[in-house]
Amino acid sequence: MGYVFDFKEACQYDAWFEQAGNRHCLDLEIKLIMDLLDLRSGQRLLDIGCGTGMSLVPLLDKGLSLTGIDPSVHMLDKAHERLGTRVDLHRCVAEDLPFEDNAFDTALFFTTLEFTDRPAKAIEEACRVAKDRVVIGVLNRYALLNMYRRCKGFFSPNIYNNARFFSIWELKKMLLSILGDVPVHWRTTAQLPFFRGKIISAVENNIFVQKSFCGTFIGMRIKPVPKFRVRPLPLKVKQQKMHNPATGLVTTSRARD
Repeated sequence: MGYVFDFKEACQYDAWFEQAGNRHCLDLEIKLIMDLLDLRSGQRLLDIGCGTGMSLVPLLDKGLSLTGIDPSVHMLDKAHERLGTRVDLHRCVAEDLPFEDNAFDTALFFTTLEFTDRPAKAIEEACRVAKDRVVIGVLNRYALLNMYRRCKGFFSPNIYNNARFFSIWELKKMLLSILGDVPVHWRTTAQLPFFRGKIISAVENNIFVQKSFCGTFIGMRIKPVPKFRVRPLPLKVKQQKMHNPATGLVTTSRARD
């Protein structure tokens, strides 16, 4: 099931993003995720771990059928206040989704895997319910900013104390074990600390910067192509019983006089 946010943490979650620097990082992450989603009007999208609904706001006017799930009733209350009835919200866990196979075109994890006990199982479930793509957004274990965030948590407890960070290699290894060698496309955001503006935005959007293994935020798109292992089965041929020979005919089994 993983970590479930309580009422106090749900309130602090939104307040944290109201700070200018944190909002800047969120905007970079949302832009990267939107590019990876590549959505078209009429598609069905599931946001796994939608939280307070902040990640769904940019999708409201895209003509999509939106569904969000989260294990925290307090997070869902905040999401309902923000989104109203424009998103179908459910309380459940990422590892056990109450939806049929291929129920959605796209499944999205936006900083959700960090708080699950079984991230591989959560990805497996996402691939089951999404027929076209799964998009994952996670915090990079090897980014300097995330290392600072984790170290800071030792002295001042914060949301990152309960988070598990990932690397690009770890995600790829996990996907390989679940799906085999499926198409995977990834990019990152650098999120340069203490710097903002048009020049920094241009740097952030540079394709070479976004292919850095040390970017703060990893965005990964997966095409869940099914793989099947085939092994040959032995064929059992039933032999026909030979008919009894007619009386008086010579057979090879009879001894000659």
